[in-house]
Amino acid sequence: MTSRRMFEGRSRAKASAALSGRVSLLALGAMLGLAGCTVGPDFSVPPTPLADASDYLDTGVPARAARRLTARTSQAEPDIAWWQAFRDPILTRLEERVAAQNLDVKTATARLFESRAQLTTANAATLPTIGGTGNAYRMQYSQNGTIGLLSGSLGGLTGGGAGGANPTAPLTNGFESYTLGLDASWELDLWGRVRRSVEAAEAQADASADQRRDILVSSQSDLARNYVQLRGIQEQMRINLANIRVNEQILDVVRVRQQKGLVTGLDIASAAQQVEAIKAQLPGLQQQEIQQINAISLLLGEAPLALSQELVTARAIPPVPPRVPVGIPSTLVLRRPDIRAAEANLHAAVAEIGVAEAQFFPTVTLSASPTGNAVDPGKIFRVSSLQYMNVGPSISIPLFDGGRLKANLVLQRARQQEAAIAYQKAVLQGWHDIVNALAALRADEGRRARLSRQVGDARQALSLSRSRYEQGVDTFTTVLQASQTVLQAEVNLAQATATISTDFVSLSRALGGGWETTFPSGRTPPLSLAKVGVPLADLVHDAPAAH
Repeated sequence: MTSRRMFEGRSRAKASAALSGRVSLLALGAMLGLAGCTVGPDFSVPPTPLADASDYLDTGVPARAARRLTARTSQAEPDIAWWQAFRDPILTRLEERVAAQNLDVKTATARLFESRAQLTTANAATLPTIGGTGNAYRMQYSQNGTIGLLSGSLGGLTGGGAGGANPTAPLTNGFESYTLGLDASWELDLWGRVRRSVEAAEAQADASADQRRDILVSSQSDLARNYVQLRGIQEQMRINLANIRVNEQILDVVRVRQQKGLVTGLDIASAAQQVEAIKAQLPGLQQQEIQQINAISLLLGEAPLALSQELVTARAIPPVPPRVPVGIPSTLVLRRPDIRAAEANLHAAVAEIGVAEAQFFPTVTLSASPTGNAVDPGKIFRVSSLQYMNVGPSISIPLFDGGRLKANLVLQRARQQEAAIAYQKAVLQGWHDIVNALAALRADEGRRARLSRQVGDARQALSLSRSRYEQGVDTFTTVLQASQTVLQAEVNLAQATATISTDFVSLSRALGGGWETTFPSGRTPPLSLAKVGVPLADLVHDAPAAH
């Protein structure tokens, strides 16, 4: 009978253990199933009006007006290194230095690595947290305290006074204790809060990368614009010097005629003041030249006048290429870094809604604190020295928070709407920039053509007026007015030529190219721990890995 009861007891124990195991497996399966649940909306790129447009002028504008604005454009993909279209080797060399030397780009690089470090922090939440503990100490209880009195009482009961063993004697005689342990915890991401946090951090890192690209494109276009303006100022200086020589020749002619008694001193004074008036314009142009050189130097992180030797020698204004590739509208959202950054910010805002929604659900954390404890350090790694504390899951359920979670969800949804509007505006702004640049390029080309004809007519008028004056047919006032007209017409033509080149720069900036080879596109990775402590200057060209 006793054997039968023992057998039945063992059978019930085995059945209970099997049932407990099945329940544990079912609970684990349920947790794993829930682990695939991710609350909150999934991000999708919003549609844009550019997706269906055949070209940038496909906005209901009459076809004739559209043809006028796109007469010199093609739908070929814009050049990545668009400044090379100017065929100016000095400009090309300067543009190649922007990414490494521009201080704004360096600042954006620092911000990018901040975002990548935050992404690394967010990724760490998906993994268990493990910490180590350890201590070693010696302890001795007072013989006159509670433990000491208890020790004496136990010694009398066990015959300690007659040489028997007292189990509490080490407490009052002193002992050592050694402990090594681990503290481990892991939040089960049942509702996707951590995954949404990582998604938001990835999007923010992508936004930082695109903001750096946008700053690079802006710096490249600013450098090209300043360079064109510098060459335009130098061209005006050349025109002034040429007009000074022409007017000095006129002054010599007037002096010869005065010596012959053909004219009065009034003509000499008028010719002399014209020469001095033109010379008076040179200091202002020289000042503008220095300012443009310094503006380029600042863009490259150089000291004032550092590029004087390289830029002070005058060169022709870089001409615009005969055909300007602008691509198709649907690719603009991929090329313009500011639109890409706005899309990434919208993605992050959508992911933050999921984080806010997940906070309404319980949080389950697995934790364990296994510890080895022994009075003999040589036994601390034995199985018999192992003890467990706080092993198992814990759950935290939000019950009452005064509306904090609801308000946070409303906040994140409002931020998502704000980001969506910002994305819509970025796309629309890019479209406007391109159309405005095309209109400016077309208008300024027409103006330059008319100014070119005016220069030819003004030069002919000056030649005829000089001839008539030397023949005594006309007065010197006519010569003086013709000379002033030539100077102003030539200056206007030089300014118009520079304006057309800056229009091309603005169009290239609006198209968003120039960053592809320096900072290639791709998913921005977390910050590599191997690069912690590396100087930032060595990370400027650290391009994101391809996705």
